[in-house]
Amino acid sequence: IYVFQGGGKMVCMESLDPKRVWTIQYGTILLTAGVLLLGSALSCPIKCECSNREGFLLCDHKRLTTVPTGVPPETKNLDLSNNRIKNLNPDEFSSLWHLEELDLSENIISNIEPGAFNNLLNLQTLKLRRNKLRIIPAGVFAGLLNLTILDISENEIVVFLDHAFKDLLNLRTLDAGDNQLVFVSRQAFRGLQSLQQLTLEKCNLTNIPSEALSYLQNLVILRFKRLNINSVPRNTFKGLDRLRILEIDQCPSLDNLVPNSFFGLNLTSLSITGCNLSSIPFESLKHLVYLQYLDLSYNPITVVHEKMLSDLLRLQEFHLVGGKLVSIAPSAFKGLSSFRLLNVSSNILRTLEESAFHSVGNLETLRLDGNPLACDCRLLWLIRRKRRLNFDGQQPACATPLEVQGKQFKDFSDVLSPKDFTCEKSRILNKRYQRVIVKEGNTVTFTCSGVGNPTPTISWVSPKQTIINSNTKGRIRILPDEGLEIRYAQIQDGGTYSCTASNAAGNDSVSIQLEVKGYTPVYINRTLQLSPAQPTPYSTNTSMSSRFFPLDTMTLMIAMSMGSVCFFSSVSICFFFIFCLSRGKGNIKHNAQIEFVPRPPSINNPAENVEDAKFTMKLI
Repeated sequence: IYVFQGGGKMVCMESLDPKRVWTIQYGTILLTAGVLLLGSALSCPIKCECSNREGFLLCDHKRLTTVPTGVPPETKNLDLSNNRIKNLNPDEFSSLWHLEELDLSENIISNIEPGAFNNLLNLQTLKLRRNKLRIIPAGVFAGLLNLTILDISENEIVVFLDHAFKDLLNLRTLDAGDNQLVFVSRQAFRGLQSLQQLTLEKCNLTNIPSEALSYLQNLVILRFKRLNINSVPRNTFKGLDRLRILEIDQCPSLDNLVPNSFFGLNLTSLSITGCNLSSIPFESLKHLVYLQYLDLSYNPITVVHEKMLSDLLRLQEFHLVGGKLVSIAPSAFKGLSSFRLLNVSSNILRTLEESAFHSVGNLETLRLDGNPLACDCRLLWLIRRKRRLNFDGQQPACATPLEVQGKQFKDFSDVLSPKDFTCEKSRILNKRYQRVIVKEGNTVTFTCSGVGNPTPTISWVSPKQTIINSNTKGRIRILPDEGLEIRYAQIQDGGTYSCTASNAAGNDSVSIQLEVKGYTPVYINRTLQLSPAQPTPYSTNTSMSSRFFPLDTMTLMIAMSMGSVCFFSSVSICFFFIFCLSRGKGNIKHNAQIEFVPRPPSINNPAENVEDAKFTMKLI
C-alpha cells in the first residue's frame, strides 16, 4: 500500500513506522466522517432533519411560521406538518420539481395564493388536513397535473365553488370530510374526470349534491358520513354507472328511502349505518342485482321479512349489528345461493331457524352473540354445525331456559342431554266448542290463548278461508292480546272462525261459530210489527232488499207527529204572508166596467137596435 508524502513523493506503508501508519488511517477516517457531516449539514435546512430514506426531509413539529428556505431540489417527500404556517405564497415550492409528496397537515393555513404549487409536475400526494381553509378559489391547484391524492378534510370550508378542482385532471382520491360545508355548486367537481374516490364527512349538507356528482362518471367509491340529509330522492346517483361502493353513515335524520333511490347503479357494496331506518328498504334495493355486501347496522330495524331479499342473487354478506331485530322470518334468505356471512350480533333475537337460509351448507360465518337466545329445538341445527361454522371468535350464549342460562354453545357436548334444546308442542287452552250469538250492529270479541315451548303464535282464519292478521284493516281486526274483534256485526259475518296456535313443535286449533241475528217485518191486523228474525249464521248472500230497519211503533208515531206539525206550520205561514200582501195593495173596487165588441145585427132583423158595447159587473 502506497501513500503520498510531502513533496509529492509516494512512500510504501510497509516501510513506515506502525504508529505512523495507524495515525494516517485514523486521520483518513476522521476526514471522511467530517466530509459526510458537512455534506449533511449543508443539505438539511435549519430546524429540519434528513431521514435515512433518500429524498425524505422532515420538518414537522418545529414551530415553523413559513416554508423553510434551502430545501434541496432533489427532495421527494417534504413533511411540514404540525407547524404554524399561515399563508402559502405564489411559487412557494417552484424549485422542488422532484417533489412527489407534500404534507402540510395541522398548520393554521387560511390562505393559499393561486400559483403556490407551480412547477410541482411530479407531485402525487398533497395533504392539507386540519387547517383553517374557508374557501378554495379557482386556480389554487394550478400546475398539479399529476396529483392523485388530495386531503382537505377537517378544515372550515363552507362552499365548493364552480371549477374549484378543474386543474386536477388526474386526481384519483379526494377527502373533503369534516368541514362546515353547506353548499356544493353545480359545477364544483367539473374537471375531475379521473376521480375514483370521494369522501364528504361531517358536513352541514341537508341534501345530496346530485348535479355536482353527475360530473364524476369514473367514481368508484363514494362516502357520505355524518350529514343532515333526511332523504335520498329517486335517481340521485344518475350517471354514476361505475360506482361500486356507497357508504351512508351516521345520518340520524334519514328514516326512509323511496323506491328507485339507487336505480341505475351497479353497486357491489352498500352500507347505510347509524341512520333511522325502521325497516329494510326492499323496494330501493331490489334493483341492485350485483350487490355482494349489505350493511344496515345501527338502525332500529325489527324484522327481516320472508323472501324480500330474493332479488339480490349475488349477495354474500349481510350485516345488521346493534339494531332492534326481533325476528328473521323463515325463507328470509331464500334463493341467495352465494350467501356466506350473516352478522346480527347485539340485537334482541331469541332464535334463528334453519329454514331462513337457502342452504345452511353454504353458510360459513354467523355472528349471533349479544342476543337473548332461547336454546330450544329451533337452535338445535346450530349445535350440530358448531364445529364447521365460524362464529368469528364470539360464541353465542343461551339466555333461556334457566338451566343453561349463560352457557356458550362451545360448552355443549356433542351428545346432548334429553332436556337440552327441546320444544313443547302448542296447546290451546279452553278448547271446548264455542257458539256465539250476537245481534246485528253490535260488537263481538273472540279470545284464543295457547301454551307451549317456545310460546306459540296465534293466527285466525275467517269463514271465507282468508287469513286475518295484524295488517288487516276494516271492522275485523286482531287485538294486541291476539284476540279477534268484529265491530258492527253484519249478517254476512256469520260462520265458523278458526284459531290456530303454532310453534316449532306443532300446531293446535279450535273453531268458533258466530251467529248474527237480524230483524224481519211482520204484519198483524194491518199493523206493522218488528220482530227478530231467525238466526242465519251460515247465510252470507242475504240481499239488501230483505233487510229492514229496527223501528218500533212509538218511533213511527213521533215521526208522524213531527211531520204534521211541520206541514201545518208551513201552511199557516203562507196564508199569513198572502194576507199581509193583500192589505198592502190599497182599497178594493167592488164594481168593474168591461168593454166588449158587440155582435153585428142579424140578417133577418136588420133593424135590431145595437146597444152600447158596455156592461157593468159587480164583484161579490
